[in-house]
Amino acid sequence: MDNLIIEGTNKTPVISFKADTGTLEIAGKSIPENSFGFYQPLFTWIDNYVLNPLPKTEIKISLEYFNTSSSKCLLDILRKLEALKKSAKSTVTVSWYYEADDEDMMEAGQDYDSLVDLNFNIIKI
Repeated sequence: MDNLIIEGTNKTPVISFKADTGTLEIAGKSIPENSFGFYQPLFTWIDNYVLNPLPKTEIKISLEYFNTSSSKCLLDILRKLEALKKSAKSTVTVSWYYEADDEDMMEAGQDYDSLVDLNFNIIKI
């Protein structure tokens, strides 16, 4: 399986999912005009990845800001990975990074943690 690399812009995050390590990184701002269109390649990639995942999958999310539609997409991503964990094919760990002075982003991580059954680490940077 090939890696998925999507370059970031001033409105979209960098997305890097490395098939050989099982590591997904999402970083930057997520305010695209069409969030579902932007995240569709990642949804498709994850759907294929879960068919033959590595024993350990690690998600690293470090967003400065995201809009409401991106929030829904992030939840969809986490739910797909939650299903992977429940299938017992892979352990899944999420590291949610937030700036020390960004309480909103910390709370967003806590909200996602409460919505999905994944190993969640909320990390102040």
